[in-house]
Amino acid sequence: MAATRTDLANAIRALAMDAVQKANSGHPGAPMGMAEIGLALWGSKMRFNPQNTAWANRDRFILSNGHGSMLQYALLHLTGYDLSMDDLKSFRQFHSKTPGHPELHYTPGVETTTGPLGQGITNAVGFALAEKLLAAQFNKPGLDIVDHYTYVFMGDGCLMEGISHEACSYAGTLGLGKLVAFWDDNGISIDGHVEGWFTDDTPKRFESYGWHVIADVDGHDVDALEAAIDAAKAETKKPTLICCKTIIGKGSPNKAASHDCHGAPLGDAEIALTREAIGWSHAPFEIPAEVYAGWDKKAAGAAWEAEWDGLFAKYAAQFPAEAAEFTRRMKGELPANWNEVVAAAVADANTKAETIATRKASQNALSALCPSAPEMLGGSADLTGSNLTNWKGSTSLKVENGQISGNHISYGVREFGMSAIMNGLVLHGGFRPFGGTFLMFCEYALNALRMAALMKTNNIFVYTHDSIGLGEDGPTHQPVEQMQILRCTPNMNTWRPCDTVESVVAWAAAIGERTTPSSLVFTRQNLQFQTRTEQQIADIAKGAYVLVDAANPQVVIIATGSEVDLAVKAAAELAAAGTAVRVVSMPSTNVFDKQDAAYKASVLPAGVPRLAVEAGTSDFWRKYVGLEGDVIGIDTFGESAPAPLLFKHFGFTVENVVARAKALVK
Repeated sequence: MAATRTDLANAIRALAMDAVQKANSGHPGAPMGMAEIGLALWGSKMRFNPQNTAWANRDRFILSNGHGSMLQYALLHLTGYDLSMDDLKSFRQFHSKTPGHPELHYTPGVETTTGPLGQGITNAVGFALAEKLLAAQFNKPGLDIVDHYTYVFMGDGCLMEGISHEACSYAGTLGLGKLVAFWDDNGISIDGHVEGWFTDDTPKRFESYGWHVIADVDGHDVDALEAAIDAAKAETKKPTLICCKTIIGKGSPNKAASHDCHGAPLGDAEIALTREAIGWSHAPFEIPAEVYAGWDKKAAGAAWEAEWDGLFAKYAAQFPAEAAEFTRRMKGELPANWNEVVAAAVADANTKAETIATRKASQNALSALCPSAPEMLGGSADLTGSNLTNWKGSTSLKVENGQISGNHISYGVREFGMSAIMNGLVLHGGFRPFGGTFLMFCEYALNALRMAALMKTNNIFVYTHDSIGLGEDGPTHQPVEQMQILRCTPNMNTWRPCDTVESVVAWAAAIGERTTPSSLVFTRQNLQFQTRTEQQIADIAKGAYVLVDAANPQVVIIATGSEVDLAVKAAAELAAAGTAVRVVSMPSTNVFDKQDAAYKASVLPAGVPRLAVEAGTSDFWRKYVGLEGDVIGIDTFGESAPAPLLFKHFGFTVENVVARAKALVK
């Protein structure tokens, strides 16, 4: 006998409460309350292939309320992904495929890591934007090889987080018609009933953003939910919010509709009562064969993918170059001639030997590199003219009559939203996003940067106006500690180049990464070009190298960015006075730290005192200079004044570097 819809939904409830109980940790309420929403979407409306998580035209699903992870794990298991019952029994255990929150690379079928509320829906905006842009770039009449939806589940917490305002406002402006979000309107958060702290008129809020809103849907009525999904798909020019009124922990006689089931196991006694109340007589972690049969999507998924494969074969026959390019970009591979492109860009920068701001050097690097990599998708949080993330081939993103074009995104004043949207863009595939703001304002976006590093994406975050060198805007805009925060983020490569050549190398390194995001930090003010040998240029990519050397150096000066030229001038003065100095330019401490011990020792020899010079907090540099060395840094906030006066005030002068270096020589 075939399983009923009630049976299919209750399988989710049972798996959620059993797994949370076994782990003695987790959130059963949301999975139990959203079971019918999961059934309506995954049971009949979403197209995916459980046997190929990399199918390019699959619908994407994001659980923005990631604490309800057992909902997603149950759906993945039941529909046929490589997620076994033993995996569900290992929920929240060490190195299991079912961690406490959905994590990319751990669980097959998970598209993005969620948990920090609001970021899932924001990632989804990036996914949907990537789909819309790729469709515009690659689809041909009658051959829509890019044609899929992005679905999001989210709760009250996602809507309370400020980033959801940033992202959902922008999604409406972009007209992302294939973005469909389900709001689990259960009125409960950790502290209890939300009316004491969340009384927004959410439907009107989203209508004002330009969304298609389907209000007052019974979140436990599968027919009503399926009709809402059909209505969402019928609206092609606006994203859709489906407002689903649900009961958190539905089925639990004593804990449903209460925060008691939000973030804690139900308990054995309550689980037994719940089983009786919902008519689920099976033992823990036991799913009847007819329920599995009702959920299984392996055959349907294979058929959907096979249908698309046939379409793509027709596309490739008529448009072989475009098909090859689409395949390359979705695999994340660099163009075949990439090494030659980089070498030419570096050689050109070295030949021109320009003394310019590194933000301008960054723009020049983009103009040299991006024409060969059409997947590069730039942008800025309302600072394009300052960040210079636009380049000669940039065209601003435009949406007209439902059609989208362009390769440079004006994100508006949305630093956090921009960064999390970029995460979605890169995870979707087909694009290498980069987005800029002032270094000071990376603070607004740090959790999205952390998520990029955690997920091993290869996003590129561009930060200009990197120090007190921006001058009169004062301490509110002058970064001091931000460089060290970025450098200390695991799996983040941070670059602070000192001139045009280092800037090109930094960009090439960032674009060449596959599993590590990069932060590229540039100056507002002009920096002196540094002359190098071919070997020195090659060594830039190692994160640090000897820029100026002397036989038997008595002191090593380490510097980055705008302070490199200061170190070079101080070294010349010291040499003239008889002190042998080595100057090390260290544009990326993260990359340097990954080099082998022999190379690191060749750059920073043991037994030679070291002085670090950087216009930022000093404590970080103790790992390189030791307690016996010295650091010229800034351990207070800045001041509002012209940049030259500020550098002098804070001790960034040739005279001070010379004096501090001499003091280290024994």
